[in-house]
Amino acid sequence: MEHEGVTKVKDLLKSTDYGSEVKVKGWVRTKRGNKNIAFIALNDGSIIHNIQIVVDVPNFNEDTLALITTGASLSVSGTLVESMGKGQTVEIHAKDIEVYGTADSETYPLQKKGHSLEFLREIAHLRPRTNTFGAVLRVRHAMSFAIHKYFNDNGYYYMHTPIITASDAEGAGEMFRVTTLDDKNPPLDENGNVDYTKDFFGKETNMTVSGQLEAELGATALSQVYTFGPTFRAENSNTPRHLAEFWMVEPEMAFYDIEDDMNTAEDFIKYLVQYALDNCSDDLEFLNKMYDTKLLNRLKSIIDTDFKRLTYTEAIEILEKSTKKFEFPVKWGIDLQSEHERFLVENHFKRPVILIDYPKDIKAFYMKQNDDGKTVRAMDVLFPQIGEIIGGSQREENYEKLISRIRELNIPEKDVWWYLETRKFGTVPHSGFGLGFERLILFVTGMSNIRDVIPFPRSPKNAEF
Repeated sequence: MEHEGVTKVKDLLKSTDYGSEVKVKGWVRTKRGNKNIAFIALNDGSIIHNIQIVVDVPNFNEDTLALITTGASLSVSGTLVESMGKGQTVEIHAKDIEVYGTADSETYPLQKKGHSLEFLREIAHLRPRTNTFGAVLRVRHAMSFAIHKYFNDNGYYYMHTPIITASDAEGAGEMFRVTTLDDKNPPLDENGNVDYTKDFFGKETNMTVSGQLEAELGATALSQVYTFGPTFRAENSNTPRHLAEFWMVEPEMAFYDIEDDMNTAEDFIKYLVQYALDNCSDDLEFLNKMYDTKLLNRLKSIIDTDFKRLTYTEAIEILEKSTKKFEFPVKWGIDLQSEHERFLVENHFKRPVILIDYPKDIKAFYMKQNDDGKTVRAMDVLFPQIGEIIGGSQREENYEKLISRIRELNIPEKDVWWYLETRKFGTVPHSGFGLGFERLILFVTGMSNIRDVIPFPRSPKNAEF
């Protein structure tokens, strides 16, 4: 729907309705010209390309034109004409220009091109106006939409799981606490510990690290559900791969075993990559040109390739036999590092890899135990450039096995009694996985730092915007 006769730049650039009167609104990217004619590149965020506004200078107020600098916002009315210049098919010959907001050329940080990504992180409130971040945000939107479309079209139900929780799904313990207690003088119990029974929820609560456990509850009623929401981890990791606040996509499927889980994960991620290629071509071509010249080829290669499936044990043997010197030594039982995962994908198999049957000691309590007593039916999808992009498993549906594992790990039963009850009442084989949304966006955009694929990154010592 057009807004008061305003047409988006995206639609104008496709138009062949030459001679028609149009109105466009946006921000000035550049202005050049002389005393007779000026050319303004205008962008409204609907597409990476600008539309050229041609201004017959003598017909306009000199003071108004002086206000038009990079960053200023305008409304332009004029005639759509076929462009004779290179790089665009249409342009607008301006009849009327209204300046909404000016941008002082001395103080507007985006006056010049070629800013570093580090600098742009310091001005996260303005960086969406750059070509790079406009492209990333449009891709992020398209991938969000594609996720909902995939699950909706395949019979899943979108489930909103809580952001405030009393459980630690991963057992990692690195969680942000939620409390209303007085931080200077909290109530204490008889042992001198903080008395959380006096807190808002009557117990200790945190920001969630995963919606999985609650999604399992939904799957035992609706068969196939998925969550897609923010998750939080208080891990003090200042790396290009970690955020304190990030988004997770977590489908959970009743009656699915580990094979079904792997098939779904592969189908899902291929669908997303194909959707990006089909619907984000302008942005991907820009990112391919500016940041990673192998991006488009890498994305296309995912679609055409069957993912290689092998066990953790087989992967360890390959890594041990390789001549590559790893920073982290390899032996059975270790948690694979990104360097190990990327070696398997990029050097050894040259395709995405799905690893299964991990040692139970390095995986979460809820994963289904194999008969060997050592491994669990875990399933990780490993991608080039990224390493692990999806992590999942068949879940342990057997009450006795699950409770013995919970006791083994000293997880308080009072915190997970509700989860255990689902294994008492109509338990079923079931599986699921989690896709780190920002890792997907890293892969699809070719960006190298996870802070550059989320609008306002949250990391240690950084919550400015």
